[in-house]
Amino acid sequence: MRYHNVSIASFGYELPPNVVTSDDIEERLAPLYETLHFKRGQLEALTGIRERRFWDPGFIVSQGAIIAGQKALDACGLLPGAIQMLIYGGVCRDNLEPATACAVSNGLGLGPDTLVYDVSNACLGIMNGMVQVANAIELGHIEAGMVVSCESARQIVDITIDRLLESMNMDIFKQTVATLTGGSGAVAVILTRSDEHKPGPKLLGGVCRSALEHHALCTWGPDTGIPSSGLQIMNTDSVGVLQNGVTLGIETFEAFKRELDFRDDQLDRIICHQVGAAHQDTLLKSIGIPKEKDFTTFQYLGNIGTVSLPITAAMAAERSVLEPGNLVGLLGIGSGLNCLMLGVRW
Repeated sequence: MRYHNVSIASFGYELPPNVVTSDDIEERLAPLYETLHFKRGQLEALTGIRERRFWDPGFIVSQGAIIAGQKALDACGLLPGAIQMLIYGGVCRDNLEPATACAVSNGLGLGPDTLVYDVSNACLGIMNGMVQVANAIELGHIEAGMVVSCESARQIVDITIDRLLESMNMDIFKQTVATLTGGSGAVAVILTRSDEHKPGPKLLGGVCRSALEHHALCTWGPDTGIPSSGLQIMNTDSVGVLQNGVTLGIETFEAFKRELDFRDDQLDRIICHQVGAAHQDTLLKSIGIPKEKDFTTFQYLGNIGTVSLPITAAMAAERSVLEPGNLVGLLGIGSGLNCLMLGVRW
């Protein structure tokens, strides 16, 4: 897919107030560590994640998305009425129905003619939403759209810690260690029709690939509502996700280069989905991208699911890591396994 008339007008994001370190989590897991003869520091050593953030107990995810959405509107100077499509792309939602996008749209004061709905695709929800908004702009159906998400890891991390303390089991620890890396946050991305008189990041296009035979490697359920009336269980085959995810990432990256017609050394910067140190190191080595071209946040934000990649891009732009004229690769991957890579001329 190629785009000629789509720009990223702005980002907006909100970070939760409660910082939770890996040491804090290990303190809660002290009986398990003693039983399994673990030394403190294992969680950070395995993942590279020092801390993550949690919302206050009972926080409603649509409220986080509204805050991020308003920041995005303020950043680009658009009025709410200018947004003709709103997509909520989070894994965490207020309820199973209605769409959480309804509460977000109402909170932002968007117009009654705005197309409003949710998209769910594990950690790729925001990027899938960006593609849908970009398609609508390119087709001339809309002039501007917003994609938002708010993720909350507090509940699933608490459930996982309780599960580990009850089982005291090494196999369950292996299945759930990835869950303990989860963080929380909210983000919004506004896409608009390109204006030749207004500089800004231009969405060039991208590619998607899938390896759906691996759809059972990472599961969270059975209930997808946050909060949920039923018990939630999250299991991840971390080794399987890493191995098969990197294989899929290599295939997608090669297709990405062909689609946008560039060489490895032409990419100035990349922003990846923020999983952890092992995934970053393995993927970058596999696709031949120097580490200094990557910008990461997982060390202090953890894995925030759909929010991870766009909030990292927003922070990189804030800090002038992404400079005008840079060719930037947004490299997303999510459970399923699905991979989506987008190119942006900053």
